[in-house]
Amino acid sequence: MKALVKPTAAPGLELVDVPQPQVDSGQVLIKVARTGICGTDLHIRNWDESVRSMVKPPVILGHEIAGHVAAVGPGVDTVVEGDLVSVEGHLVCGRCRNCRAGRRQLCPNTKGVGVHRDGGYAEYIAVPAGNVWRQTSKLDVDVAAIFDPFGNAVHSALAFPVLGEDVLVTGAGPIGIMAAAVARHAGARHVVVTDVSEYRLDLARSTGVTMAVNPTTRDLAGVMAELDMKEGWDVGLEMSGSPTALSGMLETMANGGRIALLGLPSSEEAPFDWVKTITSMLTIKGIYGREMFETWYAMSVLVAAGLDISPVITHRFKYDEWEQAFDTAASGKCGKVLLDWSEV
Repeated sequence: MKALVKPTAAPGLELVDVPQPQVDSGQVLIKVARTGICGTDLHIRNWDESVRSMVKPPVILGHEIAGHVAAVGPGVDTVVEGDLVSVEGHLVCGRCRNCRAGRRQLCPNTKGVGVHRDGGYAEYIAVPAGNVWRQTSKLDVDVAAIFDPFGNAVHSALAFPVLGEDVLVTGAGPIGIMAAAVARHAGARHVVVTDVSEYRLDLARSTGVTMAVNPTTRDLAGVMAELDMKEGWDVGLEMSGSPTALSGMLETMANGGRIALLGLPSSEEAPFDWVKTITSMLTIKGIYGREMFETWYAMSVLVAAGLDISPVITHRFKYDEWEQAFDTAASGKCGKVLLDWSEV
């Protein structure tokens, strides 16, 4: 079968022929239809320092996956051939304290599909049945392919109650935009998104946020005054990894405000205002991945209730156009970029 592989510990990827995976007991074989390109994939292609300790080439990349069940192994009765499914890309041990308590997203032994083991940039992938989320047949397969990053957005946006609250989202990447849409859908009063990319601010505006602003040209205090906000943001969702964005968020939070941190800082040291955090009695929560599988249930309910996340998908490419797809994703002038494996 065709697969997009990280062949060696050096920059670059290759589209090559590899053996089709076998489906073992407790596993599901998926005929991949779509995969989304993630920032992690870009780092792996470039062979950035941040990923070298995690990835052991050769490995097939890709962890944002949707497809149809092609076969099931012995003992699997949760899906049948033909079902449309998405993949939860975090493989947990099932034995640690957190796993045994049902807090699988906190497993310290987590391995990532497409990072630590072969992923979904391929015609087929075999995964444990417990990592397969069955979708309704009515769901657009493109939307099913972005349930992984959508889960990050939902996990962040619903980390704290947002009904009637004023929410600041720093970072208008695909996950930040989806998180803003979730907060709006969940009843937030004002949802303001910040970014320095006009392309992505326009994309955020298309999802119905209250305002999308460039903080280098508009002051957040002025935005709050325009919205008749008196005391600051109730909830902050930091999705950019920018130290400047985090500092600006801390400065404008209301006393008792709550912040969910998803964006990973760059190698640049990220200063943190502990005095402001303490004296304003802020709550800070780190977000990584999705709650398994409460977030997945929430995602399905939100989509069924009318939340449309499809506008965040801006580019689609055939699997053999992967170089153009990766370059588009790296350009920043895009939302989610998908690879189509349906006609290999």
